Amino acid sequence: MIHRENTDCCMKSQGFTLIEVMIVVVVVAILATIALPAYQDYVRQARRSDAMDALLLIQNLQERYRANNSTYGTLAQIGYDGTDSAEDYYTVAVAGNTATAYTATATGQGDQANDAEGGVTCTMVITVSAANPRGAKTPPACW
Repeated sequence: MIHRENTDCCMKSQGFTLIEVMIVVVVVAILATIALPAYQDYVRQARRSDAMDALLLIQNLQERYRANNSTYGTLAQIGYDGTDSAEDYYTVAVAGNTATAYTATATGQGDQANDAEGGVTCTMVITVSAANPRGAKTPPACW
């Protein structure tokens, strides 16, 4: 005859207790509270390249236009399609067109409008003039 011992007393329960699950939920919530804002800031910083691309394209188109005309042109005159950047994170505009100067501006749209560096909103600007033909890029912290 085979003798079997009662194994019910030695079996461990499987699964998690409610307290263990709640501890995990609290830890995940704390990590998300810290990580999400930092992640959003990094995403906004990465999207600045969209503004840089648009402004540098406008700068190139302006120089091409100016080579054949007596002044710098509007977005339509230089052949820039629309008023948004390629990825639509920024609205671009050109102002102050003269024979020797213009200002191109990229203003954030949607969540990108919350982009700031050192307390300065990152509305990116290139100001080209006879004194600064390569363009003054402001605010410097955002470039």
